[in-house]
Amino acid sequence: MRRNQLTFAVILLPLDYLALLLAAMTAHRLRFGALLAVRPAVSLLPYPQFLQAAALVALAYLLIFALSGLYTIERPRRILEESVKVISGCTLAVMGLIIFFRGELFTSRFVILAAWVLSFVYVIVERLLVRLVNRFLLKRGIGVRRAIVIGGEDRSTAAIVAEFERNPEAGYRIVRRYPRWTAEAAGEAAALCGKEKIDEVFVTDPEAAKDEMRAVIEFAEDRHLTFRYAADTLAAHAALMSTTIAGIPVIEVKRTRLEGWGRVYKRVGDILSSLVLILLTSPIMLLAAVAVALDSKGPIIFRNERVGLEGAKFKAYKFRSMRSDLSVGDQFGDQGAALELEKKLIEERGIKAGPVYKIKDDPRVTRVGKFLRRFSIDELPQFFNVLKGDMSLVGPRPHQPREVEQYERHHRRVLMIRPGITGLAQVSGRSDLSFDDEVRLDTFYIENWTPLMDIAVVLKTPLAVLSKKGAY
Repeated sequence: MRRNQLTFAVILLPLDYLALLLAAMTAHRLRFGALLAVRPAVSLLPYPQFLQAAALVALAYLLIFALSGLYTIERPRRILEESVKVISGCTLAVMGLIIFFRGELFTSRFVILAAWVLSFVYVIVERLLVRLVNRFLLKRGIGVRRAIVIGGEDRSTAAIVAEFERNPEAGYRIVRRYPRWTAEAAGEAAALCGKEKIDEVFVTDPEAAKDEMRAVIEFAEDRHLTFRYAADTLAAHAALMSTTIAGIPVIEVKRTRLEGWGRVYKRVGDILSSLVLILLTSPIMLLAAVAVALDSKGPIIFRNERVGLEGAKFKAYKFRSMRSDLSVGDQFGDQGAALELEKKLIEERGIKAGPVYKIKDDPRVTRVGKFLRRFSIDELPQFFNVLKGDMSLVGPRPHQPREVEQYERHHRRVLMIRPGITGLAQVSGRSDLSFDDEVRLDTFYIENWTPLMDIAVVLKTPLAVLSKKGAY
């Protein structure tokens, strides 16, 4: 999925809404203004109430547009196809308006007729302008997908490459092309990913060998790249998510439901939820900050480096729960002695196998720190990470870079989405689960995400926190 496709799909929502409101205002002005007021006509609604009614009707239009597929982002639509959908959506909305309200909003049928015509005219013009802006940006390399193409001299590869080169609106720039995916090509492509921002790996030969395809998929997954391939006839019929480029059926492998509008829904929910939770927990955070400051010397907030979405590093905020002189982190100065002690404690008191460690009865934890950890109060500042976009309210727990370095290949799937303050693993056993069990639960969440799943996890989190199970 091209990121600029999602951006412009999101932009279309408020622009469509404004165009629809403008259509209603223009229709009202045409009938009740001086221009067409040939014979008296009286609106049953004063103009302010008319605008309120129009604002609600415009929301119904947007719902019909969405059901008509006008906000899908799987593929760009042709102008004619999009215009037909807009006209159909506006016609269906006006028919509903006539059936349900029966002229009760105003006495003039002209307003309804004019609003119908103007609505699809304004929306089509607005969407054409958005297309022009998008095309302008793509021609200048803004929002273009940088792709590695794997394909020889077959017809599909030639057609797709030619389409990318002659059609800037396709939004692709081929950075490198390989006839076959060999070990040498993989090594060169890996070095290329380190130097340049690569977005996608595209196998354009529908007859590519299975082993070759499998190797390309692993390469893309390890580097969090989108993987697409030109499908043969059977795969094209079987695929649920496919499109065409230059007449060639193309399938994009969806790594998670949290792509496209799912990402938008989750991010909007995170922003609203984090704002509310920051306000609700601010008295608790204030008391915790005072307690940490009085209990021991050192910073109140511990900024711990973690690995987030697609391997990006960020600072996770927590209330400091350990002695400063024994804490590990770049904000505490010399790390030699602290790292040695931590290594020793992991060997002697570690209770978790795998790349992620857990120390039982950690002697570095302060008295206040034990209480904060017991009720997960130390993690409340991470609501600010959610607001910033480093984290999500629900998702896999973020781990330290030295832990992520020990991940096996299948473990890295948890880096496909933003890490969370809570998640399926946390409400299913907290620290009692093995790392592989956590990854399995997080993978299930990534592949089967729904807004209702997030709500269920959030509601179960307080019970998991209050339970002593797995809390150290």
